[in-house]
Amino acid sequence: MTDKTIRIGTRGSQLALVQAEYMKSLLQATHAGLEVDIEVISTAGDRSQKSNIALSEIGGKGLFTMEIEEKLSNGEIDMAVHSAKDMPTALPEDLALVCFPPRENVADAFISHKAATFDQLEQGAIMGSASLRRRALMWRKRPDLEMVMYRGNVGTRLQKLKDGVADATLLACAGLNRLGMSDEITSELPIEDFPPAPGQGAITIEAHRGNSRMLELLQPLNHRDTHIALTCERAFLEELDGSCRTPIGAHAVVDGEKLSLHGIILKPDGTEDHEARMDGTVTDARQLGLEMGKRLKLEAGEPFFEGWS
Repeated sequence: MTDKTIRIGTRGSQLALVQAEYMKSLLQATHAGLEVDIEVISTAGDRSQKSNIALSEIGGKGLFTMEIEEKLSNGEIDMAVHSAKDMPTALPEDLALVCFPPRENVADAFISHKAATFDQLEQGAIMGSASLRRRALMWRKRPDLEMVMYRGNVGTRLQKLKDGVADATLLACAGLNRLGMSDEITSELPIEDFPPAPGQGAITIEAHRGNSRMLELLQPLNHRDTHIALTCERAFLEELDGSCRTPIGAHAVVDGEKLSLHGIILKPDGTEDHEARMDGTVTDARQLGLEMGKRLKLEAGEPFFEGWS
């Protein structure tokens, strides 16, 4: 990296590119004269998008980050732009999540040409989703629903809906908003009933711990409340990582110096769930997440997780 040029690494999906361009614009608006290049990096997760197998069955979140992190560790790129919900809790020792710009809407969007709301879906309607969390939350409320595997980028999933593969689907409001596709949202699901994935709606920047120049450039772009909320949610997820195939939802809210966390774990079929709400302060963000994770693991008991780790 020269004094004026940095290299951003990103996946090649439309949403990933929009997020990379967003970070490029923030950097250049904050640091006059800075030159920024964007490098598209193919990941195993992208290459497996056509598969009808759930992500949890073929390697989990790391499928979308491994190749990018290799280039970051090798110095081939200077920073990586990720969707925070795609990030594993365990990172390479030389890398860190160093910047969280302001978070978008955390809610899930209900999208259908056959019903105005999730509750109005006909009995036995077909839902398209590959998300363990979304499937479990939907079955918790509507065990009558039929689920079909539904992977691919946003455009692919919306096209499948138009083609009649499913009656409805759920997508993140944040992604649709960033893509300028908010008009595709039929209705927004209530966060209390459909807690988001940890990190949903947030972008995070990964960089090499030893790259002091990059850390200095990113520091002004970090959004305090988003960083605190994500620290809490990711700690909750970290405590539960021994059961990484468990559907997990988490939403932390910062109000001044106060912090609240809503967390949930479910069986994949939605027949059992354990949910908690805890309050604390922003200085205890990580501890609050860890404590809730421990509480729900204890409440659920070991049999709850058997066969999913």
